[in-house]
Amino acid sequence: MKLTRISLAAATALGLAVSAQSASSEELSVATFLPPQHHTNTGMFKWFGEEIEKRSGGTLTMKMYPAGQLGAGPVQQYKRAVEGVADITFGVSGYTPQLFPKTMLGILPGNSENADQSTRAIWAAFDEHLADEYEDVKVLAVGTVAGNLFAANRDVSTMEGLKGAKLVPFAAMTTPIVESLGAVPVQMPVTEMYTGLSTGTIDATTASYNNITQPWNFWDVSSHIVENVPTTFAVTYAVMNKERYMSLSDEHRAIIDEIAGLPMSLELAKSFDGADEVSKKLIAETTGKNFEWVVVSDEERAKMDAAVAEGLEVIFADYESRGITDVRKIYKALNP
Repeated sequence: MKLTRISLAAATALGLAVSAQSASSEELSVATFLPPQHHTNTGMFKWFGEEIEKRSGGTLTMKMYPAGQLGAGPVQQYKRAVEGVADITFGVSGYTPQLFPKTMLGILPGNSENADQSTRAIWAAFDEHLADEYEDVKVLAVGTVAGNLFAANRDVSTMEGLKGAKLVPFAAMTTPIVESLGAVPVQMPVTEMYTGLSTGTIDATTASYNNITQPWNFWDVSSHIVENVPTTFAVTYAVMNKERYMSLSDEHRAIIDEIAGLPMSLELAKSFDGADEVSKKLIAETTGKNFEWVVVSDEERAKMDAAVAEGLEVIFADYESRGITDVRKIYKALNP
């Protein structure tokens, strides 16, 4: 009888412990406009989900809602996080540039050539120069994808070749740079670029290596892929609803704090650079594609860089006219 009572007491205690653990468990909703197989989902967010679950002993988890399940399109992603439509959202700063004018300076050509370099530079400057643009959310990651190629249906590897070419930049703010290069800027979402190159609506687009192969397949509609061009970037983010973050336990907030910022941002950069490496290998191993791979000569690259410098001056002057007087200081901090 005594053993039975002890067993019942133990069972009751265990049940209460399980109940307490269940009561404190939290699942974070994650909204992205990108499809499930996109490398930000299979890379950064997979890493994030595994880390929070492991560090919390399974009491903090996440659930993905890809492909716009919690709201179609990329433009409202930051707003969805602020309003709590999802606990966490992934977005692209360039879709709402008015919210992130200083962050947008990370798009411009400078000293970085890939996502890892650019993302590290952003975080070296983040607290001093950029953090105030994210006061309405808990920042998990800010990182970039590098646009270091031109995919084109004509040879745009020289300044002469760029003259008059209808070129899609990574962001509209680089219009003065595109114009300094002698090209005509055309705004177009990536989902329309394949058709644009195929029909001649555009002559060229800024691209990453992973745009060339599946799923975008620019190599099927490009006569020239041009390397060693001034690199521009798309700045992306993962942010969390601030009230949802504050509602978590101290333990759960501490876990998020440990992996948010530079660690998670480097996973974001890794997902983009990693996709580029996969595509580079595929490009090297694939035959039968009807395009010419061209590397810009040092002489022509110097001309392009000079044109970029002219375009940067126009951009800086515009910023200064809008009251962002330390624009050159911020740009320099982003390009140490």
